[in-house]
Amino acid sequence: MTGTGRQPRARPSSRKPTSGARQDLAEKLRALQAPLGRSLSRADVLADMIRAVNASLDPERVAEAIVARVSAWIPASGWLVLAAGLDGRTQAMAARALTAAQEATAHGVAGWVMRTGDSFCSAAAAADRRVTVQDGAATAVVAFPLGCRGKTIGALVGIDRAPSRRQPRFTPRTLSALREALEPGGIALDNALRVQRAEALSVTDDLTNLYNSRYLSQVLRRETKRASRSGRPLSLLFVDLDGFKSINDTYGHLYGSRALVEAAGVIRASARETDMVARFGGDEFALILPDTGSDGATAVGERLRARVAAHMFLQGDGLSIPLTVSVGVATLPDVAASAEGLIQAADKAMYWVKDHGKNGIYVAGS
Repeated sequence: MTGTGRQPRARPSSRKPTSGARQDLAEKLRALQAPLGRSLSRADVLADMIRAVNASLDPERVAEAIVARVSAWIPASGWLVLAAGLDGRTQAMAARALTAAQEATAHGVAGWVMRTGDSFCSAAAAADRRVTVQDGAATAVVAFPLGCRGKTIGALVGIDRAPSRRQPRFTPRTLSALREALEPGGIALDNALRVQRAEALSVTDDLTNLYNSRYLSQVLRRETKRASRSGRPLSLLFVDLDGFKSINDTYGHLYGSRALVEAAGVIRASARETDMVARFGGDEFALILPDTGSDGATAVGERLRARVAAHMFLQGDGLSIPLTVSVGVATLPDVAASAEGLIQAADKAMYWVKDHGKNGIYVAGS
């Protein structure tokens, strides 16, 4: 019989409800306020944070420990910890699950947090007037200062995948509990950064801020072992300033020191990011070039030689003094099998240039 007008009853769906997946960060945080506040007030949660962040004196590991704990409390999809690095500039200490655009947004937010010392919540940070972000992502963001000894030393930024319909919020009680839970992380990160800076001073040349010869020897031994295991080449450049003695003799050691600082800057700028640059002693410099054969090392040496030759030294002191460099190149395993052998070969190659007109490059074994 037909014509009843009834529709067939729909079968029950086997799909799980997706309403939770549609929640934005603000909605998730609103539902989490009470349980998050209770969790953060527990002594074992604080003790776990203290143990985790004090397990290492490596700033990056401390930052990763902070992210690991906080990401379990707050449902942001990506995280970033920033603090001042060895050169004083703000840099990422730990990053998790961020696109390039999201990381740009996180950097902008972190700058605001470190300047103000305040927490930050935004439904779409890239459009937030408090921060200026180039090519950032319009995502919801929460961020917190990392403090130590009364000052803000870093920032923890949580980034969601999409903007929220309203601004994410924390109750004053929850925000206070979060700050208390993050305090051990800020102290541990500051301590790790202090240790890192002290170690850097012990391996840095006082005049030029390049690495010193002691640290050069340590790195060269380590890189030699790694190159021998991997079968990859390793090159060493020895660089000597031609005519430097005439500056000391004519103008005095103060001007000589200033010229060395300028030379160090030119040499560092001529190296690649993966190269290690050191002052070997006096007016001699050395560069360690990992995973680089003699052809690549020669290219770096030639760029360095040309830039020094084009630079006029001590112009800021009313002088205009040209200098050149003699560059010796040695490559493992071509001419040496050890760190000591590599140093001797590069040194001899450099002196070959000194004896044959200066202002040039010589590759050991050629």
